[in-house]
Amino acid sequence: MGQRLAAQSAGAVSIVAAVDIPAQYLTFALAGKMFAAGILNVKEIIEYGKLTEVPLLPAFIRGVINLRGSVVPVIDLAARFGGRPIEVGKRTCIVIVETGQAQDGDSLHDIGIVVDAVSEVIEIPASEIEPPPSFGAKMRADFIFGMGKVAGDLVIILNIDKVLSVEEITQITGTEVGVAKLAAAEVS
Repeated sequence: MGQRLAAQSAGAVSIVAAVDIPAQYLTFALAGKMFAAGILNVKEIIEYGKLTEVPLLPAFIRGVINLRGSVVPVIDLAARFGGRPIEVGKRTCIVIVETGQAQDGDSLHDIGIVVDAVSEVIEIPASEIEPPPSFGAKMRADFIFGMGKVAGDLVIILNIDKVLSVEEITQITGTEVGVAKLAAAEVS
């Protein structure tokens, strides 16, 4: 059940079936729910370690870590979605993701996200991804890329560039200082 694309060539319109190639996603648990992020956004997974707290930043920004000489901000996804901050446990880890739109001229940013536990890398065909619900979700619809159907369950596939938008975090902090601290991760 591939998607259909209209291609226009020399005035003629033809319908071409899109190849239903499965994309890979890293799945992780967060507040009892299963989420996924595109594997191409994921740089690495590290053990939850010592964070340096930065004053005057929103509660969902846990702090920063030193990752091989680079300062990387760490976001608590549960708190970012309006829930309670994650309680650190044995399986809690930080997933380092790359965000931004390099093709639009924006720079890429490394940001750490705290998750309860990483599960596995899975493949989800495009035909098994439904659009995000238009209502009833406890998180913003633009944060959700889609709902992946995996073995009879639904996995919330995140739009990482929206969830971790540096521009939006700047507006939330209300200062350029917040962005400077987040952007400092990319200077090193």
